[in-house]
Parts: sequence; C-alpha cells; structure tokens
Amino acid sequence: MRNTVLNYLLLPLFAGISFAVHATPEAVKEPVPVVSQMEAADARLNLNTADAATLQRELNGIGKAKAEAIVAYREAHGPFQTVDELLEIKGIGNALLERNRAKVMVE
Repeated sequence: MRNTVLNYLLLPLFAGISFAVHATPEAVKEPVPVVSQMEAADARLNLNTADAATLQRELNGIGKAKAEAIVAYREAHGPFQTVDELLEIKGIGNALLERNRAKVMVE
C-alpha cells in the first residue's frame, strides 16, 4: 500500500516537472542588425560613384527623379568637385543638402 501511495504522489510530481521542462520557451535570439552598404564602407556615400538606386535608398528626401538627376548631372558635367555642387541640381536646395551633408562625400 505504501508503494501505491508513493506512486500516486510521485508520478504527478515527476510528470509535472517533465512537462514544465519541455514547455519552457527557447531563448530568444537577438536580431542581427542590418548594415547598409553606406555604413559598412565609410558611413558616407561617394557622389561620384553611387548609382541612382543607392542615392535614392541612402539619402533623405531623394526620390527616384532626384537620384537620376544627380547621376545625369554627374555624367553631363563630370565628377563632383564638392558636395555643394548638389545645389546646381533642380529640386535640391539648402535644406535638403544640409539634411544629407554628413552622409555624402566626393573623392
């Protein structure tokens, strides 16, 4: 009788422990941060080598039309000498230039 009582008491105890061990959630893995090409290389985008898609993706306020205008200006007038030459492109003003000045460079 003693064995029967112990079985009734211990069996649920061990079953509960087993269930609790299997029911615990797995460790949550930290998400891997996505590093853009700009951050990986120099943290600044070279205006003389970047394509329109990269300009559009990495710069604030630069859509497809302005990115294509930057590339067209570069092809028509040669490589940029300074970042301030962006002001020559229609649709790019001082505010837009200052917003992106830290993100761009010329070489």
